[in-house]
Amino acid sequence: MMIVLWVSRLIRKLYMASPSNDSTAPVSEFLLICFPNFQNWQHWLSLPLGLLFLLAMGANAILLITIQLEASLHQPLYYLLSLLSLLDIVLCLTVIPKVLAIFWFGLRSISFPACFLQMFIMNSFLPMESCTFMVMAYDRYVAICHPLRYSSIITDKFVARAVVFVIARNAFVSLPVPVLSARLRYCAGNTVKNCICTNLSVSKLSCDDITFNQLYQFVAGWTLLGSDLILIFISYSFILKVVLRIKAEGVVAKALSTCGSHFILILFFSTVLLVLVITNLARKRIPPDVPILLNILHHLIPPALNPIVYGVRTKEIKQGIQNLLRR
Repeated sequence: MMIVLWVSRLIRKLYMASPSNDSTAPVSEFLLICFPNFQNWQHWLSLPLGLLFLLAMGANAILLITIQLEASLHQPLYYLLSLLSLLDIVLCLTVIPKVLAIFWFGLRSISFPACFLQMFIMNSFLPMESCTFMVMAYDRYVAICHPLRYSSIITDKFVARAVVFVIARNAFVSLPVPVLSARLRYCAGNTVKNCICTNLSVSKLSCDDITFNQLYQFVAGWTLLGSDLILIFISYSFILKVVLRIKAEGVVAKALSTCGSHFILILFFSTVLLVLVITNLARKRIPPDVPILLNILHHLIPPALNPIVYGVRTKEIKQGIQNLLRR
């Protein structure tokens, strides 16, 4: 949260010093136009989005409370799962309430600092989730491939360092994206054809050259996400190699079961992200509203599914939730 507050102050300073602020028509806010071609069905879409938002908030809150209250869940893997839930909650609160406010009340305006703060959170917290999945994959690798050394490697100190790494790496690498956009001169209007302040949608309104801006986001994004996915793939390759060597009956199924929930979530996260990238690359061949909808869903469906998948497939969490409900 301290990083978010610091970035918010930085963006405000950039806005006060930006070239566009000295022009005859300074941009103090943007207007978000959701689904420019299908605005008449926004009210119908708001219902499932609202329900998914409540599900995501409720499920993650229950998971966090369960891990906090159940002493048996005070273990490194569940601390990492708590971090994932916190990231999901922040992402949902950053994107979905504003989208629903546009759908229900027509509140399309968003201030200059708020727009770029939203851009920073989206560009940094998604890689934070990917990095958390990578750390969780390493946790499973140590647990299965080096079980005797697990308690000495995966300690509370390791988790604390991992959390600092997850936040620091992705926040500082992603910070230039909103900073570069906030320094642009906006002279092509203030109407953003999107429900959220994505870098591509906002920077299009600038009369400056945005090549470096877009190139940095592309390189930084794929460096962060790509390196995480490669390390996750390597971890699971070693896990699968070790598991297939095990001859004891039932041990293979138990080992794979401990990784099942984690692998399902990684697969879904990667698949949705890949679909979103493909639709953006094929923007000229598909309606412009499709990438907008997929972008919103990518900030909503994984946060709703993550705690549910873990709650259903993990015996310890399921037992903890039952104990919580009995209280």
